[in-house]
Amino acid sequence: ARVLEIARRLSRGEALGAGGEEEEEEEEGEEGCRRHREPLEVFCKEDGALLCAICRESRAHRAHTVLPAPEAVREFKEQIQARLQTLKDDRDKLLAFREAEMRRNW
Repeated sequence: ARVLEIARRLSRGEALGAGGEEEEEEEEGEEGCRRHREPLEVFCKEDGALLCAICRESRAHRAHTVLPAPEAVREFKEQIQARLQTLKDDRDKLLAFREAEMRRNW
């Protein structure tokens, strides 16, 4: 559910705050980063947040792994699609099992 929410927010271009004061400084408004008024260009994998270039260089994120925002969106979409396919396969197996059990009971 968390990954899906992150992907939805990324596809809408919204910020993903990790909570606390970082969320406030990194949330996207029309102008980008609220603290620095810079565009949000990278995604911090550790915090699950979009960052501007200035936030990226701050102590809070300097050692974190970051990706360009479009690449992060692509990664999340791929993960969601793979998980969705697994769920669909499981559903199909359960439906087939249910149908077999219903036939057996009749």
